[in-house]
Amino acid sequence: MDTKISIITVNYNDNSGLQKTVNSVLNQSLRNFEFIIIDGNSSDGSKEFLQQNRDHSIRWISEPDRGIYHAMNKGIQMATGKYLLFLNSGDVLFDNEVIKQVDHEIDGTYGIYYCDIIFDEPKQKKKVVFPDTLSFTFFFKQSLSHQATFIKRKLFDEIFLYNEDFKIVSDWEFFIYAICKQNVPYKHLDILTTIYDGNGISSNSENLKMMYQERNISLMKHFPTFISDYTQISELEHKRVKQFFFIKEHPFAWKILKICIKTILFFIQRKKI
Repeated sequence: MDTKISIITVNYNDNSGLQKTVNSVLNQSLRNFEFIIIDGNSSDGSKEFLQQNRDHSIRWISEPDRGIYHAMNKGIQMATGKYLLFLNSGDVLFDNEVIKQVDHEIDGTYGIYYCDIIFDEPKQKKKVVFPDTLSFTFFFKQSLSHQATFIKRKLFDEIFLYNEDFKIVSDWEFFIYAICKQNVPYKHLDILTTIYDGNGISSNSENLKMMYQERNISLMKHFPTFISDYTQISELEHKRVKQFFFIKEHPFAWKILKICIKTILFFIQRKKI
């Protein structure tokens, strides 16, 4: 019987997180999946931990790599499952029935199946339920979580592997390109799949500047004609613009605001003349 799901875990010097992730995976009630661990030649005891788990059904390597996406690409190339889940060190499956539930739902009809997730971040813990319908606007503002998404393995051959030049947004780039440009069919599963460890690089507010820089590079490469329109869309999300539309719902306040706007425009136009 072909393996339906491959779980790929990338680790570098996070022995405690790795142990949490491995225990979460090995405790699943359904064990008909492939488990691959790509370790970046850790020096914190991670390799020793993996060596101690040789009796379990884990395929792993430990060697230097060029970053997280290089490691994830190694996992893709090793994987034999039809669908891949990237569960990084520190991330854990929500409960012991997750893989059984997802396995039951995946029938091969869709290229991408995505589930819901809990973000366990230093300052808060929140559940995120993703929309049933995805769009360019959705990806312009946010992304799916690869920790809760099952991606058909062959899509990485048909589209592209993760961009190893990026540090943060290669999974976002893959999703937006696959769904918005290649029209890969997708389905939202109403399953709480993963508790995401919010200590990763993409969760660090100090990396926001890099994230937006990488996103802009990707958008200019794949969607250059969309940039100006969606810059305006992002501006419409500004607090002041939302207040404007809120006032519009109240007739008297809206009437006063229109008078003010007309007055301002009158003086601006006179100044131009």
